[in-house]
Amino acid sequence: MSLIRQVLGLLLYAINTLVWFIPIFLMGVIKLLPIAPLQKVASRIAKGCASLWVAGNNLNQSVISPYRLNVSMPETMKAKDWYLVIANHQSWVDILILQRVLHRKIPFLNFFLKKELLYVPVLGLAWWALDFPFMKRTSKSQLKKNPKLRGKDVETTRKACEKFKTMPVSIVNFVEGTRFTEQKHAQQRSPFQHLLKPKAGGIAFVMQAMGEQINQVVNVTIHYPQGTPSFMDFVAGRVGEVNVQVELMPVSADLIGDYSNDSEFRVRFQSELNRLWGQKDQQLVDLVARHGSHQVSAEHHEKSQQS
Repeated sequence: MSLIRQVLGLLLYAINTLVWFIPIFLMGVIKLLPIAPLQKVASRIAKGCASLWVAGNNLNQSVISPYRLNVSMPETMKAKDWYLVIANHQSWVDILILQRVLHRKIPFLNFFLKKELLYVPVLGLAWWALDFPFMKRTSKSQLKKNPKLRGKDVETTRKACEKFKTMPVSIVNFVEGTRFTEQKHAQQRSPFQHLLKPKAGGIAFVMQAMGEQINQVVNVTIHYPQGTPSFMDFVAGRVGEVNVQVELMPVSADLIGDYSNDSEFRVRFQSELNRLWGQKDQQLVDLVARHGSHQVSAEHHEKSQQS
């Protein structure tokens, strides 16, 4: 049965993606025309198509690979506001969960992408049509050779985000920087039981570039009671339950500053982020106590249940 679900699910994901990718790509072509009002309309149409793509994926999950979704979330979020979304990261499934839980609650989820991805054939234009901000990070070796480049990353990103002054947006950042595994957890000697160490640079960079525009932080904690699933686990219906806790946090002045050059602010920011990560870790400890462990794969869980 799980194989049938897997084949049908993959087929429907592919069809849904193709159906909505074509108009999004066409809107990207239209946006190449240097006509500001036309570009604005094309952006709105592209975002509308992307929202329908998410709706199609959500329907696929409900029909082909259903699971119990337990969500704790405030009712004060708005579809027309500016948010930074942060979450723990265990699987690529996290993105589908975030899209499902936050769909039409806040603006379409955007991710910062490396500027090089803009030149990926076809996909780069589609991401640009959806107004994904492209960022250029200057390496430490480049800064050493040319100190004048310090601060250019933030300025470049700020310019890329100019459009968001009049267009509500949700920017997603996985603060750990990579997916959680027991091996990475051990290598890092992470002080947290269920999380990797948070990387302050990425979120500080976003806040430095867009802090004046972002009104609130959406803090999401994702827990898989039956084990961290792969995408194939998820499509095959091997995920029985997902717990999601969503909190809204105000953007305080303590979160906005020059992370690159202000050492006092950098220490203060890292301390605040570690405090927040400690709270998130405790949430996961409580969820594991109530619902079970989430550190084994869902596929392994299913096999152990059958044996």
